[in-house]
Amino acid sequence: MRKLSYLFMALSAMCFAVPAFAQGGAAGETNWVAITAGFSMAIASAVCGLAQAKATAAAAEGLARNPAARPGIQLALILGLALIESLALYTLVIIFAKVK
Repeated sequence: MRKLSYLFMALSAMCFAVPAFAQGGAAGETNWVAITAGFSMAIASAVCGLAQAKATAAAAEGLARNPAARPGIQLALILGLALIESLALYTLVIIFAKVK
């Protein structure tokens, strides 16, 4: 079993070595900034979605436990959601500034 894992590690190293030593021309250049910008926007959007879901769930639970505290919970929820959403908006602004 161990010999098989060594074989797969050697094969994967050979697969990654071939593109690393390939000579690239001007026509085949990859725009890595655009690719990483897409990944960063995807990560920022996913984290914002998870954070907004958690904040909304916590606010709903707080309202269920104490309905009299509605104004304070609502203010904190709206402020928190605005700050969470600003992460995705800042990421989008940075992407538009960097990608040409």
